Amino acid sequence: MFTSKQRSVLRSMAQTIEPIGQIGKGGISENMVKTFSEALEARELIKITLLNNSDEDLKEIAVEIANKLGAELVCTIGHKIVLYRYSKKKGIIHIKY
Repeated sequence: MFTSKQRSVLRSMAQTIEPIGQIGKGGISENMVKTFSEALEARELIKITLLNNSDEDLKEIAVEIANKLGAELVCTIGHKIVLYRYSKKKGIIHIKY
């Protein structure tokens, strides 16, 4: 769990990044989980868009994808989900919050 200050820092960092993927009415596939997991290893902080045609609730999808990825849900903004997971990959610069 993050403190409110840590969450605020991550949220401000997420404003400048582009979404790396979209979740539509098909829901979350295993291929999406694999792609998002690889992105988290490379970046630690990702943003995902929930499309308007999705019948699912944003908060439910956000919690589900965070659990599948082993990531922390930073926030949901509009139709966007922001996730963070510390990377164990060597050679990357880790996010300081």
